[in-house]
Amino acid sequence: MESLFSRVKSLLRSGVHQRLTGAGWLYAAAMLLVGLAAVGSANNLLFLILAVMLSALLISGFASRLSLAGLELDLVLPEHVSARQKLFGRIFVRNHKSWLPSFSIHLAGSPPSAVSSSVYFPVIPGGTTLEETVEVAFGRRGLYRENSFLFSSRFPFGFTERRAHVTLRRDVLVYPCMAVQPGFDELVTGLRGEMQAHYRGRGGELYRIRQYEPFESARHVAWKATAHTGELQVREFAREQEHLLEIFLDLETPEALHDWFERAVECCAFLAWWVAERASRLRFRTQEADLFLPEETDVYGILKYLALVAPLDSRQTPPPDDDTSYQLVFTTDSKRMADAGWTRARFLGPRTDPIAVSAPPETRSRRGN
Repeated sequence: MESLFSRVKSLLRSGVHQRLTGAGWLYAAAMLLVGLAAVGSANNLLFLILAVMLSALLISGFASRLSLAGLELDLVLPEHVSARQKLFGRIFVRNHKSWLPSFSIHLAGSPPSAVSSSVYFPVIPGGTTLEETVEVAFGRRGLYRENSFLFSSRFPFGFTERRAHVTLRRDVLVYPCMAVQPGFDELVTGLRGEMQAHYRGRGGELYRIRQYEPFESARHVAWKATAHTGELQVREFAREQEHLLEIFLDLETPEALHDWFERAVECCAFLAWWVAERASRLRFRTQEADLFLPEETDVYGILKYLALVAPLDSRQTPPPDDDTSYQLVFTTDSKRMADAGWTRARFLGPRTDPIAVSAPPETRSRRGN
């Protein structure tokens, strides 16, 4: 019996789109006093006043409902959106009533909407569209399919507040948070030095000796060849390939470490953006993806993948196939990755910090000896 009563009560509450305000409760109390006085004294004037007060309350509810009718909402966001980053979108509210305006309209985001600010429109003329800027912030990465909004109005007397919920269905892809987090700067500083040491001494191979062309530097003049041929000759070197950073994100992550996985995804997004800003080369890999930057995709292609990536069950880990790249592996099991062939990689795992550095197994064994 109690469960049935609670269900009926919840249904009644869900159907209520109008509520009394503080002024409305005072007005209702005044009506009650006037009604009691009218019944007790049988005074026709008091009955007339009570009728006018009831009429005003009914007109207030009808006018507020009419004010909210015919409103259409649209939200325009920037093309690229990342989690936990405040940005500004544009709200468009159109009044489809051809001649009747809407007065005193409040618009606010309704949980779990990403819109954190509210907008007030004193009047929206009939047949017009008004635009306002709102602050938007998505709490996590992923695909958002809908945003909920709440229209409300206390027009005309403020006795009641009528509400209307609107759900805007539109796919919004949110990238991982790319803000600098504790430990990220130290990681980038270490990577820069280690990559320079890794590629030191590579490149600069002689390609050919050819005839000198005007305005070329004299540093590359091949004096022996010049003396032999009697014409000015220069050394031409093979173009040194840009350094390649290879990042592997291990998707085989236990459920207990999903929080670490989210931080690893954000670190990968941060590093991808860092590499793209410097016009360098990046190879991003997982058990199901292999992306080259900038040969095959741009940085947004990697961010789109990271926006939707999720931990997977046991999958075969592909071995590295490039002996010259600097390898960085995000994993919870460095031994499994080393057994798969990633013995030269630098491992980042949840040892102490969510993105903590651990040396490859073979390095640790050498240190132990």
